[in-house]
Amino acid sequence: DLLDVSHGMLTPDHSGVPSDPGFMVPDASRIRKEASIPVSVGWLITEPHHAAQILANEQADLIVLARELLRDPYWPYHAAKTLGDAVHETILPVQYARAVQS
Repeated sequence: DLLDVSHGMLTPDHSGVPSDPGFMVPDASRIRKEASIPVSVGWLITEPHHAAQILANEQADLIVLARELLRDPYWPYHAAKTLGDAVHETILPVQYARAVQS
């Protein structure tokens, strides 16, 4: 089981809802701790270090990339490279190596 903590912006007036990166993280963290259920969270989490920090601080169990993957389908590869993960070279299929530049 996994609970996705999100905000659908489905209310008629959502102008007062924050829209800064990771604004749902505090709610996700609280739900995770108080309900003892794994949670996912997203909402403008676009930087690898930000995503890694959320996971390291056990504020969520999964980061939902959503629109960021539309902007950059190689985001996981770029994140691994940015974070210094030595495995990143092995996760890129050989046939796509030319498509991803340093």
